[in-house]
Amino acid sequence: MTDVVVVESPAKAKTINKYLGDQFTVLASFGHVRDLPPKDGSVRPDEGFAMVWEADERGSRQIAAIAKALRGARHLYLATDPDREGEAISWHVRAMLEEKNLLKGIEVQRVTFNEITKSAIKTAMAHPRELDFPLIEAYLARRALDYLVGFTLSPVLWRKLPGSRSAGRVQSVALRLICEREAEIEVFKPREYWSVIARMTTPAGLPFTARLTHLDGHKLDQFDLNDEAGAMRAKAAVEAGDFSVARVERRKVRRNPPPPFTTSTMQQEASRKLGMGAQVAMRTAQQLYEGIDIGGETVGLITYMRTDGVQMAGEAIAAIRGHIGHSFGDQYVPEKARIYSTKAKNAQEAHEAIRPTDVRRTPADMARYLSPEQRKLYELVWKRSVASQMQSAELDQVAVDITDRQQHATLRATGSIIAFDGFLRLYSEGRDDSPAKTDDDQDRMLPAMSERDAIGRGEVTAEQHFTQPPPRYSEASLVKKMEEIGIGRPSTYASILTVLRDRNYVQLENRRFIPEDRGRLVTAFLTSFFERYVDTQFTAGLEEQLDDISGGRANWRDVMSAFWSDFSHAVDQTKDLKISDVITALDADLSPYFFPQREDGQDPRVCTACNTGRLGLKLGRYGAFIGCSNYPTCQYTRKLVADPKEGEDAATLKDGMRVLGTAPGTDEEITVRRGPWGLYVQQGEPDPEDKKAKPKRATIPRGLDGDTITLEQAAGLLSLPRIVGIHPETGESIEAGLGRFGPYVKMGAVYGSLDKDDDVLTVGLNRAVDALAKKLASIRTIGPHPKDGEPVLVRKGRFGPYIQHGSIVATVPRGQEMDDVTMEEALTLLKEKGKPLKAKGKKTTTRKPAARKTKASAEDTAEGKAAPKKKAAPRKTAAKPAARKTTTRKKASTEGEAG
Repeated sequence: MTDVVVVESPAKAKTINKYLGDQFTVLASFGHVRDLPPKDGSVRPDEGFAMVWEADERGSRQIAAIAKALRGARHLYLATDPDREGEAISWHVRAMLEEKNLLKGIEVQRVTFNEITKSAIKTAMAHPRELDFPLIEAYLARRALDYLVGFTLSPVLWRKLPGSRSAGRVQSVALRLICEREAEIEVFKPREYWSVIARMTTPAGLPFTARLTHLDGHKLDQFDLNDEAGAMRAKAAVEAGDFSVARVERRKVRRNPPPPFTTSTMQQEASRKLGMGAQVAMRTAQQLYEGIDIGGETVGLITYMRTDGVQMAGEAIAAIRGHIGHSFGDQYVPEKARIYSTKAKNAQEAHEAIRPTDVRRTPADMARYLSPEQRKLYELVWKRSVASQMQSAELDQVAVDITDRQQHATLRATGSIIAFDGFLRLYSEGRDDSPAKTDDDQDRMLPAMSERDAIGRGEVTAEQHFTQPPPRYSEASLVKKMEEIGIGRPSTYASILTVLRDRNYVQLENRRFIPEDRGRLVTAFLTSFFERYVDTQFTAGLEEQLDDISGGRANWRDVMSAFWSDFSHAVDQTKDLKISDVITALDADLSPYFFPQREDGQDPRVCTACNTGRLGLKLGRYGAFIGCSNYPTCQYTRKLVADPKEGEDAATLKDGMRVLGTAPGTDEEITVRRGPWGLYVQQGEPDPEDKKAKPKRATIPRGLDGDTITLEQAAGLLSLPRIVGIHPETGESIEAGLGRFGPYVKMGAVYGSLDKDDDVLTVGLNRAVDALAKKLASIRTIGPHPKDGEPVLVRKGRFGPYIQHGSIVATVPRGQEMDDVTMEEALTLLKEKGKPLKAKGKKTTTRKPAARKTKASAEDTAEGKAAPKKKAAPRKTAAKPAARKTTTRKKASTEGEAG
């Protein structure tokens, strides 16, 4: 008799099972076991915001596995992640089991842990608790809000602004930030200013530079020297003077280390230092949290990575301080431990900051067990955590004022040196991790000078400058902005940025977000007709109300009711809105962008084709475009949204290809080429004498840019599939490759799909095992066939389990579970009932109408599904229009989900 523990991922389940031993059965839920179905009516505001939950096949399968394990158990421990989503998953698991009356006599308790280590797991199991219902209610409110906004606002977008994709509660606000920043850049007018710099020497002949700060007794502001004539006069005044030191200022400055990582600061630093996107950073952090195989034992290397807290556990601080003293010396250990508190708006500090689970596992020691991405991120987390408890850095800053005898001109020289490096010995924020380069010119030292020292003057230069527009948002700066104003949550930032790109609302160029025309149109529409709901202050205020729910300070239905009353009224007001009114509003709002002022002063709206018509925003079947008012006489049009097949990649490929270099070990060139389905790489050229022989080719997967792909990456794609490693349970080899539907991993005859963001060239063993776990849950290997050694499998089909040996399949008797089938029974069934496995979609020799009535798929045949009767054919035909309508609604609803 064993108790049951439910976690989220199979990798975590395997590790925790080792820690707990045979007295427990640890199973994975594979994330959420049920969700709101993507269709109208899943949330019913008129019924107290009642929700309809629906489990997919995977969720139902996992609940069935948990139910089977519970037979004879006394305790069910819900050990999903220690955040709002984890609490909700536990609630869903318990609710589904209760609906099936499977929890009679079983005590259900919740356990949480911030790190996957043996001590943390044992401690958590010894201190279970009840489910946190305020946290669950906060989840319900957020899920209902996102559903109602997405499924109510998105259809309005589709009807009034064809070509748009979706709207979301936080997604649309983030898009607005990007668009408004772009508008600031476009209207920015650069201002000219000049600076005067002089090269000087001390009495000892040591060189340094100084900048002109005062002229004729007046302190120079940034734009006081705003043209060349004024700059030349100032330069002449400096060249005419004899200078000496008027004043020397010295002061010591202490620089404190930054706090350990929260989710957002980790994403920001991973972007700045490692060039790692938010989605990749979170996926890599998840792998480090769930565990890495180290010497045959799976060990969690970092604490939970979804957090807005900056505090660390006392024992972790003590361990880090001890490591600092041992590795760097006692002078690097502050007298008291540093205690941090967050300044971020809406931070709840429910969990620890992200830190290493054991500071003794240094990045250098762990490097051989980690993939390149894992190694870089672990090193970043480890260094940041250790540096946060190190002594402050001390800098000696010096400022020297130098004047001429007549005091017409005053120049200033500044510099600083590190008196004590402190935490800078290990870590500094920014792009460069070297303590020699920081923002305060600390690498620039001034030679020794004293007051009244005569200073020699060398070359004097006047330098022209122009003010720069505000920079476009990067992933790091956008996450920081969202955190500052209090919208979104740590677990949502990565998905929000991904949705914006997937919807083609923005593009990422040189790691900076640029809004697409489609994104600008959507933002303009929402700000014109739903301004309140894309307002940052309103969204941040709503986040505060949701936090009040999780803290037990507000009723979730009251918050929902207040929101829905105003929101539904705003949507109702758009019912009579004409598309022509929408276009007129957008045309006026986006006029500076679509029709910028011309240098020759002429009207930018005059049609360049007929010279008489007026250009304006129009709306066609496939979205918005620029057209002439003289249509149909003048048929000039200009696209707003570029065809995906006509992007920059097409322009960069000369003569249809771009040469990357020579394939390793050969003299064949590797090239990037464009085909009918996108970009691909090719090694060598076709052999004109052997038409059957084709050169190696590989599709460039999503996530790799055809403009920047390297020779090494291309060669890696062409060498696929590659061996990832050996499955820890089956002992079989796992391969990674690219298929028709994207990247995959393969073990024998079992395939597992990888996410679109997974890098097939670097995906590690843990990720591959996770991807295969879902498939393996529906496939059981009984053993090798006694005749040929080929594996005999039991597979889960649509109509029940069936046995497969090579291309022969046989159905399992009704009521028998796939786990109960023995080799002897399988061989008997294959011999008595075995049928050849037909290829799906294979044409039969019967006439077409008969084939439509009797044709069955390979799985149908394997599972014993009867062919439809002849009488069913008319009903099936009659049902086709309704089926199409249902499919359309489902697709529309899915696209309407908020990011």
